Formats: sequence, structure tokens, C-alpha cells
Amino acid sequence: MADDVASTERSRGGMSEQRRRRVRLEISREAARLFWAQGVDGTSGDQIAEAVGLSTRTIWRHFRSKESCAEPIVAQSVEWELATLRSWPLHRSLEEHFATEAKRLVSEISPLEQADAGLGVKMIRLAETEPALRTAWLMACDQVEHELAGVIATRLGLKPDDLEVRLHAAAAAGALRVINEYVGAGLLDGTDPQKLGDENFAFIADAVRTATGGAVGNPVHIDKAPAEPDEAAADRQE
Repeated sequence: MADDVASTERSRGGMSEQRRRRVRLEISREAARLFWAQGVDGTSGDQIAEAVGLSTRTIWRHFRSKESCAEPIVAQSVEWELATLRSWPLHRSLEEHFATEAKRLVSEISPLEQADAGLGVKMIRLAETEPALRTAWLMACDQVEHELAGVIATRLGLKPDDLEVRLHAAAAAGALRVINEYVGAGLLDGTDPQKLGDENFAFIADAVRTATGGAVGNPVHIDKAPAEPDEAAADRQE
């Protein structure tokens, strides 16, 4: 069984999946730094390889193009947001939950994670003028939408593929994308963070409520929570 687990964990070339992810993120960090410093067009695969300390051939084993090197750092920039949405309890409002998790983040985030977040913001800003980087950003936003469908389905007592759920998820994800772009651009321009929102995250919750017509954002009281669809019960009644 141990052999089966080890075999499952290993990707091509004998590298474990965890190691492969770590290498990809290291490459992405250096690529993002170079892209921000000298532009995407001014950066080559050879330069990225040299910055990471790997061969150019190794870079192309992990990424299909130099622009795609930005994908892991961009995806990581929304990971806290995704984790916060996944852990959103029914009895809390969205702003209350975001505020609670933000306080936890401030106390737990490492310097490296903080630097990665900054690089992610810079890549999102570059994505405004770099189509290939825009693709990486939209891929991350698509993941947010997918996760939101599950969160919203639970809160509404519907299935993730229900049309109402998918429409709410698409609208809410779009609102979060715009907020991320707006706040990120403001921070890079030197705007006072307090002018970009509020510490209680009400502006995020209000945007989600507006986007979903008020369906998402408020607490769901346990005694009034929508029941989960019970297919087995429905079969028994038939």
C-alpha cells in the first residue's frame, strides 16, 4: 500500500507532486519579479532560468510558455480568499467572517507569503495590458467562481450545478474580481488603504449582495437553513 501511495504522489520524472508545486512556485516568483521589473516582452526564458538557478530546459518542462510562468503566483494571490469562502459558516455574515479571517491572517502570514501576495497584485496589474497574463488572472477568477458555487449551494440548500446557484456564483465572482483589481491598483499607486475599503470588509459583502440581488452575504440561521436536497428520501417516497 505504501508503494501505491508513493507511486500516486509521484509525477513524471519521479518528482513528488508537492516538490513539483514548490518548484513551479519558485519559478513563478522569479518570473513575476522579472516581468514587473523589465516587462514581459523584455524577459526571456533563459533569464527566468538563470534567476531561479535551473536550466532553461527545466523551465519548459514545467511551463508551456514564459507568460504561463506567472500562473502559480497569480493563483496563490486568491488562495486566502478561497480558503475564507470555504470556511464560511452558515451563522456568520460575509463581512463578519472576512474580518475574523483577516485578523487571523495578519497574525499568521509569513514574510514570504506576504511577498508572494505583493507579486500577485503586481501581476494582476500587468494583466491589464498583457493578454497572456490576463489569461492567468481569469483562470484564478474561474476557480473562485467554481468554489463560490459550492459555498452558495450550501447556503441556499441547492445543488452546485443549479442554474440559480451558477448565476449567483458568476455574479459574485465578478464582483470579487473587480474589487481585487481596484484595491490592488490603488495599493500600487500609493493610495491610503483606508480609502480603498473598510476594515470590517462591508464593502466586499455589499458588493456580493448587490451582485446576487441580496441572496448571498447574510447569515443563514440554523433553524431556518434550507434543507439539503435528499435524493434518497425522494426515491423512498416514490
